[in-house]
Amino acid sequence: METVTKKKLYEAMFLVDSADAGSDWDGVIAAITKTLERAEVDIVSITKWDDRRLAYEIKRKARGTYILCYFRSDGQNNPQIETAVQLSEKIIRVLILCVDWMTDEDIEKDTPATRDEKEKQERAAAREAAEQAKAGKAEAEAAEEAAAAEAVAAADKVPPPEEALEAQATEVTQEPEPAATTESAEEKTDDSEEAQPKVSADD
Repeated sequence: METVTKKKLYEAMFLVDSADAGSDWDGVIAAITKTLERAEVDIVSITKWDDRRLAYEIKRKARGTYILCYFRSDGQNNPQIETAVQLSEKIIRVLILCVDWMTDEDIEKDTPATRDEKEKQERAAAREAAEQAKAGKAEAEAAEEAAAAEAVAAADKVPPPEEALEAQATEVTQEPEPAATTESAEEKTDDSEEAQPKVSADD
């Protein structure tokens, strides 16, 4: 009777060059995935853990990117993974630990890299919300100014009150008094007498 060996949960921390991770992330993940698949393990997850400066140079690399992997295996092919890493051009080192005590919630916890990414997204969202609020405030102020200008223009076009209209109508209809240019009848008589020549008695 064949004995079935229960597969345990393992954690593998891969170290790669930060320059390679930044320029060819897909290629780095493909190299790690290929290494694990050759060892015939069941991959659970592959996540970027963090990018840090190394305590000392490894293969002339001063900065490295850590990639956290979880997989299930019977443990027999784990040495094959370490050997493949030693021969790899993209993977610098790997550390494999048995973490069979971990739960799915533990595996899904945020890494420093994912936390940083979420914080960046939150800051970007907050900045965008602030810009939208600022733009909305500016639009509201512009609308208020436009409304005030329209109110002033409308006030200028409002007809005068009824009293003013009546006063204007009275001024238009009232005829001006004739000027006192005529002379009195007596003055006319005197003028006419002075104008006639006097006839002497001898004539």
